[in-house]
Amino acid sequence: MNYWIYFSHYAVAATICWLLCMFFQLLKSTRQKTFLIITIASLGGLLMLLFTLNLWQHLGRPPMRTLGETRLWYAVFLPIIGIITYIRWQYKWLLNYSLVMAAIFLTINYLNPDTYNKALMPALQSVWFVPHVLVYIFSYALLAASSIAACYGLFEYYRGNYKNTILDLANNLVYVGFGFLSLGLLFGALWAKEAWGHYWTWDPKETWAMLTWLGYLIYIHIRYRYPDSVKPILITLAMAFIVLLLCWFGVNYMPSAAQSVHTYSNT
Repeated sequence: MNYWIYFSHYAVAATICWLLCMFFQLLKSTRQKTFLIITIASLGGLLMLLFTLNLWQHLGRPPMRTLGETRLWYAVFLPIIGIITYIRWQYKWLLNYSLVMAAIFLTINYLNPDTYNKALMPALQSVWFVPHVLVYIFSYALLAASSIAACYGLFEYYRGNYKNTILDLANNLVYVGFGFLSLGLLFGALWAKEAWGHYWTWDPKETWAMLTWLGYLIYIHIRYRYPDSVKPILITLAMAFIVLLLCWFGVNYMPSAAQSVHTYSNT
């Protein structure tokens, strides 16, 4: 039986939780309200984690092979990041962004369902497969959150309402995300050595992964070297995320990646 038929139940329930979370933010601020927002947002994320783990068991392999499967993990990780930042800094806009993006990923999956019946090719049957993909997905989710912080910071900068706390938030997200991104590169190199005998082959996906890593490294250096240059710093961070998007799914549409083993299948 195709476990995918249950996806809509979990997705609708999770989306309802996240909509309720955003609704409760309109109420008068109280300690009970904060607890309620965190609890309901967490429940939605927990539902998607439960579905993803059950799908893993049903498939008999990690659900990380197709774009649809990776979107499931983003629907798990984005609410976690939004909740953590909300608890730490009380940023409602970032929590709402995380929940809305998670709901969008679920909607895309509902409209474009995977078949979820593919066995992993031999090269993917490696001990490095799960840690490599998971740390990359988590890093992408963190860096996506940093990008929205950068865009929000630019918006506030041009309005004349910019506050340094926005850039502080972006920095924290980037530093953690960059750490996981570096681990992803390391795990990928170890996996490539095990599967193909080489740590690095300049495959198109590998090339764009390196460009993504360098993009965020440039941001970190500019932030450190010119801490008062707010506008260039925020623009650099936003541009780095564009490179990340090209690495994530833009490579799939490049002619040079036709024979790449790193491109995701759409179904």
